[in-house]
Amino acid sequence: MWRGHGRGRGRGPAVAIAGVVLVAAACSSGSENMANDSGGEEADVALETGASPPASEVVDPGAGEFEDYGVNPTVSTAEDDQSTFALDVDTGSYTIVRNHLNEGFLPDPAAVRTEEFVNYFPQDYEPPTDGIGVHVDGTPVPFLNDPSRRAVRVGLQAATVADENRPPAVMTFVIDTSGSMADAGKMDLVREALGRLVDSLRPDDQVGIVTYSDQAELRLEATAVENDGAIRDVIAGLQPLQSTNAEAGLRLGYEQAVEHRREDAINRVILLSDGVANAGETDPGSLAAEIQEAAGDGIQLVTVGVGMGTYNDVLMEQLADDGDGFYAYVDTLREAERLFVNDLTGTLQVVGREARVQVTFDPATVVSYRLLGFENRQMDDEQFEDDAVDGGEVGAGHSVTALYEIVLPEGGGATDDAPLLTAEVRWIDPDTGEPVEASGTLTAAGLAESFDQAPDRLRQDILVAAFAENLRGAPWAEQVSLRNVADNAATLGTLSDDIVAEFVELTATAADLAG
Repeated sequence: MWRGHGRGRGRGPAVAIAGVVLVAAACSSGSENMANDSGGEEADVALETGASPPASEVVDPGAGEFEDYGVNPTVSTAEDDQSTFALDVDTGSYTIVRNHLNEGFLPDPAAVRTEEFVNYFPQDYEPPTDGIGVHVDGTPVPFLNDPSRRAVRVGLQAATVADENRPPAVMTFVIDTSGSMADAGKMDLVREALGRLVDSLRPDDQVGIVTYSDQAELRLEATAVENDGAIRDVIAGLQPLQSTNAEAGLRLGYEQAVEHRREDAINRVILLSDGVANAGETDPGSLAAEIQEAAGDGIQLVTVGVGMGTYNDVLMEQLADDGDGFYAYVDTLREAERLFVNDLTGTLQVVGREARVQVTFDPATVVSYRLLGFENRQMDDEQFEDDAVDGGEVGAGHSVTALYEIVLPEGGGATDDAPLLTAEVRWIDPDTGEPVEASGTLTAAGLAESFDQAPDRLRQDILVAAFAENLRGAPWAEQVSLRNVADNAATLGTLSDDIVAEFVELTATAADLAG
């Protein structure tokens, strides 16, 4: 049963992988202070879970740099019956906002990207044997207050790959050791996160480390994990120094990644940073061509953000896009473990390159549609089959979910077998280099009769999207309040995973902060 109908926002593969990884530290100030406390146990809990610090230590994390990409409009199918966008597996927006809320602050609306909220949550899509599978369904949604409106879900699921079956990985870490990393807790979190990553790697994986402050320094040539002592020594010695020359760090990181690139491996550059850049070239566009060229040679860039305050979300997201990788934000050790340990193969092994989606609506059965999120991933419809246009990279086991609000003709206007939409996904097979397509069709019979009868994960996704839409002031904010979202999130108890339980608590926190 839907709880409440209040309106308003409330607040106002099989080859080795070589790559570069950029890790940015941007922990919130309160949690950082606790992590440095000599008190020990309380600090460890804060670093693990992101528990809120005492009120006297809370510093507003909202001074970060974010970009407002606007909100997708409602589109008449009579005028345009196709919606096309690049896939996005990023999750950084959700964990950034979680950090804000756990520190006691409502987020900057520009920090909220609906698709990244939904991407963070587990799904129950059946994985294909290879490539990417398509799943479509839909349901009425009570808070839309209109019997002709439905929410439909287009779910994309990548094939899974067991860790022992993935190729070896060559990872070049580019680590921010600038002065901004001296803020309490940032470097602690980076050291702990990297230590746990090394624990989860295979002996035949390789790790190289570049650090940067005012200049870039090669701290470790690509070294096999079977010799993990040398790797751990460098990690233990990481200390914040001076200004932030991210350009120098990335250039040296990519030089190392190219030098040690292996055809039989997964090659990654991984950047860890708070995204602040105040020396060298600070415009991410200046590095775009080089990063894109390296990505074309199979060296993808993963950016991992840590910390708040001066955190630069725009830089971290754009670098990952240019590097054909993905962007995540780590606010706690638990999140670092999820990214680098539990989801390691998905983080490394790409099963679909340049992936994009095209949804075609039947104007006879759908009057209009609106895509929730993906505002900065929009493509022209004719670009769907143009593989030279940048799409998104999808890792093993990753799922991507897109939600649409659609309007049916008055009185329904569709028999059960009448098609509402067809969703197609197109990607480049990383082994053959050839394009592959898969599709799924939704008919009226595929719509749940009521929200209560909808699949649990579909209800979850709609509530998560409603949460994001409210926080960023999108149209659904006028239909459902944060308190409504919190009350209905509590009905997701049948989904027993920790992520959903945390979501229930987070919606209640947001509702309380919004008053």
